Amino acid sequence: MPITKGAKKAHRASLRKRVFNVRRNRAMNDVVKTIRTHLKGGEVDEAEAALPTAYKAIDKAAKRGVIKENTAARKKSRLVAAIKKAKA
Repeated sequence: MPITKGAKKAHRASLRKRVFNVRRNRAMNDVVKTIRTHLKGGEVDEAEAALPTAYKAIDKAAKRGVIKENTAARKKSRLVAAIKKAKA
């Protein structure tokens, strides 16, 4: 547990920030999962339609520091690769 006054304040701030980070992470994971589910079901058009939403969620998570930039790039790349593979 935090002991000093500054540490207590930092802990309170981190708890507040955690709420936003968890929300952003869940939104990103939900849309990625949706695309993967569409691909498993053979619904390539629906997956492709959801791609801009996924890009937006991934980019926002990276911008806010929830995930790193390279992780965001990797996630986007793998989504597009999975869609291309499903099309073929």
